[in-house]
Amino acid sequence: MTPPGWHPDPGHTGKGPDQERWWDGAQWTGHVRPSPAAVRRRGVRIGVGVTVGAVVLAAIGGGMYLLREDDGGRPGIAAASPSTPPPAPEGSGAPDDAGGSEGDKDGEDDGGSLDPGEQLPPTEPGYATDLAAGISLPVPKGWTGKSAAVGAGLTTGEHACPGGPAETCVRGGIFSAPAVALKLTAGTAEEAAKKDIAVNAEQSYGGESYGKITSHEEIRSGAVTVAGQKGYAVRWKVVTEKGDDGYVESLVFPSPASKNMLVVVRSGFDINKDAPKLSVLDEIVKGIKAASGAGAGNGGAA
Repeated sequence: MTPPGWHPDPGHTGKGPDQERWWDGAQWTGHVRPSPAAVRRRGVRIGVGVTVGAVVLAAIGGGMYLLREDDGGRPGIAAASPSTPPPAPEGSGAPDDAGGSEGDKDGEDDGGSLDPGEQLPPTEPGYATDLAAGISLPVPKGWTGKSAAVGAGLTTGEHACPGGPAETCVRGGIFSAPAVALKLTAGTAEEAAKKDIAVNAEQSYGGESYGKITSHEEIRSGAVTVAGQKGYAVRWKVVTEKGDDGYVESLVFPSPASKNMLVVVRSGFDINKDAPKLSVLDEIVKGIKAASGAGAGNGGAA
């Protein structure tokens, strides 16, 4: 008997990237996600851009700044609003092609686009879902959450960037993605987190908006359990050349839907009276869970 989990979609037509469908132990459900191999082939670059409607989130932390799509050719992934999954198929278990985009919980339409054959995450009030990683991030009050087929994000506190008023930065940002989507290759969660933190810091607080990072201090490095999975987190305090300093964290853990997939959660918080406290980051991490419908697929832990 085939155990519940993510398996190659038996109804995939061959159009668009390969995908997996959730088998609940009795029938194929309406939940689908890009296969890890398809994500790897696409070479999604969460670290340099996440397209959300008409806005490109061009980095992954508190130092993240926002660019309009017509301001430059920064690559990114297409992030779209949550949608209700198609109904569970009947009879043969062939997938239903129904389904469509809906607005987010605040009634706003992200306006994102998807590759042909790609499905949106199921709606789950109060959470931003990363379908490929199989996780959902809790959205604190006053924050904006974005779900996508690959990647999910939380942001708060938009303000003019120190590098120029034409750019918009945020006081806090948290983003997730499968490690393969970031082209992050490492054998363990600890190795991946220690490798990713410098990249996270540079993309969050380096560049024109904040100038170079003049120094950093490691304030935390150790094992952590997230969504029932044993992972590792590294947190730095960074000093910038101009503008606010900040905290950055790279958290890596196995996907609750697939033990062979590592998930990266990058965070960045400004050091500013208007920025969220680090305790908020800790609470968000504690609230990360397996996405609705995900489970012990491909040998993963529920």
